[in-house]
Amino acid sequence: MNDPAADVPALPPPSPWERERPARARVAPAREPLSRERVVDAAFTVLDRQGLDGLSMRQVATELGTAVSALYAHVSSKDDLLELMYTRLFDSFEIPEPDPGRWREQVRDYARAWRHCLRSHRDMARISMAHVPFTAELLPHVEALLAVFRTAGLPDRVAAEAGDLLSTYIEGFVLEEGMWQDRAALHSGEGSSLARPDWREMAGEMQNYFASLPAEDFPHLRAMAGVMVTDSSDERFDTGLEIILRGLATYLPSPPV
Repeated sequence: MNDPAADVPALPPPSPWERERPARARVAPAREPLSRERVVDAAFTVLDRQGLDGLSMRQVATELGTAVSALYAHVSSKDDLLELMYTRLFDSFEIPEPDPGRWREQVRDYARAWRHCLRSHRDMARISMAHVPFTAELLPHVEALLAVFRTAGLPDRVAAEAGDLLSTYIEGFVLEEGMWQDRAALHSGEGSSLARPDWREMAGEMQNYFASLPAEDFPHLRAMAGVMVTDSSDERFDTGLEIILRGLATYLPSPPV
């Protein structure tokens, strides 16, 4: 068998006049400087992996490979960090110019988009419910949503409560979804809320249970067994949203005769 190395010419010996050079120093790659954006990015990574209860400044520092004290040059506290994370969700969140003829559709789009944002990170609904969105960064979003309600013709008192009602519904719905995901992950042994419960199987079990109840004691639950629980979380969300929108519509002024 031929030796491939035998075909490679050997390097010549160093010439007498060649100066000895020190070995080339290995240059370590430059570390990316710490910034507020990187701190928030790392916090989201920790949140998705460990949940809100496991999120700490120490864990964020470990994720970044730095000391905890270095974080405080960019965030003042854990509460400050949570507020920055909450605000980050609105970076790509826009509400269109209010159109009184399409106000219901605009609110539907807003609610679905906000639910999607909250579901994009573990326990984000819990963080959202703990932060009032009246900061300088978020006031334009509050203003835009109120404009949709007022331009539609809702009385000011109703418009003011509508925004809070809508956010409470969305956050509460996503919070419940997250709790079921955590429960499914616990039973599957994965330890992560990214697991999805089998909604179809769960809905079928509950429907069968309601249908098996004695009719003399639970006539309504038995009669409505097929519609009490749906196998689609999206369908449940849209139905609840529609109930809210139809209720708000009853406050609109009657059109002139």
